[in-house]
Amino acid sequence: MYPVINYFNDIEGELCLAINKLSHRLWIRHFFSTVSRLGDGGFWAAMAVLLIILQGPRALLPVLQMAITGAAGVYLYKRMKNRLVRERPFINHSEILCGTAPLDRYSFPSGHTLHATCFAILLSQFEPALTPVTSVFALLVAASRVILGLHYPSDVVVGAAMGVALASVSLVIF
Repeated sequence: MYPVINYFNDIEGELCLAINKLSHRLWIRHFFSTVSRLGDGGFWAAMAVLLIILQGPRALLPVLQMAITGAAGVYLYKRMKNRLVRERPFINHSEILCGTAPLDRYSFPSGHTLHATCFAILLSQFEPALTPVTSVFALLVAASRVILGLHYPSDVVVGAAMGVALASVSLVIF
């Protein structure tokens, strides 16, 4: 498995470096670092509270569904990260600036992107009026992960695909 991971690290290294150069501008680094930290869960918790405000008690089941689906996402991405052990771009490529402290050591897949995509889809089903806000925020979270040197683009793409799959399964089950 490691030769495959190293192959992709090499292929994506130059792209990561080019994208990461954005973070050399302090205001960009601060902006995307804030987006990334909100993507840790604070933004999604605020959206769940807003959903309850907008819909009242009938929003409790969707919020519970988000929590259960989110927990499943944590389980899935942590298992993958700990099995595949792909080092973050700033570790593999010394010229990449780490724009904010990572939550863990490994990069594949992007858990932030997985959850951002998943929650944006679920919230758009529960309250369509929130779709523009949650969709833009999910895209910013995905971009932040590469700009800050924390993920390769393929980490983000796979995280997003997993988020779509997880949200789809959740919508079918619930």
